[in-house]
Amino acid sequence: MKNVPIALWLFVLCTLTAHGANAGKFTHLSGNPGLRSASALVLNASGEIIYGKDTETVRPIASITKLMTAMVTLDAKLDLDTPITITRDDRDVVRATGSRLDYGATLSRRDMLLLALMSSENRAASALGRTYPGGLSAFVQAMNRKAEQLGMRNSQFSDPAGLQGENLSTAHDLAIMVRAADAYPLIKQASTTPGMAVYPFAKRGLLNYNNTNRLLKNQDWQIGLSKTGYLNEAGRCLVMQATIEGEPVSIVLLNSFGKLTPFGDSNRLRRWLLAGR
Repeated sequence: MKNVPIALWLFVLCTLTAHGANAGKFTHLSGNPGLRSASALVLNASGEIIYGKDTETVRPIASITKLMTAMVTLDAKLDLDTPITITRDDRDVVRATGSRLDYGATLSRRDMLLLALMSSENRAASALGRTYPGGLSAFVQAMNRKAEQLGMRNSQFSDPAGLQGENLSTAHDLAIMVRAADAYPLIKQASTTPGMAVYPFAKRGLLNYNNTNRLLKNQDWQIGLSKTGYLNEAGRCLVMQATIEGEPVSIVLLNSFGKLTPFGDSNRLRRWLLAGR
């Protein structure tokens, strides 16, 4: 061993040091957080798995889709100040959900993106896809192309709002998407804005919108990126980038039963992490 080159020893030492630096405080935890979501995945800042449950099952992802919608919109470098007007083409013909953005409502592309992420406004997301160069079909193609580029091997996208059950992914793939979305400052800002008022009609008053993630009102949570989702076949879904005790983590929760279950699972997860650190 005394004949091992110094350069090799230095390489091993640097490797061990780097590994230790990236390990984070939430490693080798014992027990189970008792999450009720069907699929769950928690990663540390270096992408190492802290906790995983059924991470490769392909599931409908509902409005989690809107994170991909936002990335594709921003990748196109379209003018965010351009006004976009809601038309009948933006109505929900799949679920027949309503919207306060009536036909004729006009907002900037930036505000449409903010509403799509913050309050999961379906017509805002649909309008972003419709006004993309080449129209809606080109937009959906760009969504799937982006997923392929990111290495989301078991994912597919069918519409910008996430209303179709054919928007599919896995907890593993969504962790990749969340990490990618975290590189967009406007997505981080929009998805964590607690609320905002907009004026989409010239002769009407303001409309107030709130964020769909109630954890943003909880002082125990430091959230840098967030998106909720719900369809009957998808269950309740939640993805986040959060910092817990100074440690950045990515959280993916899919197919939770019950309106509050993703938030309950998030709190159960946080307690488990802090107890085992």
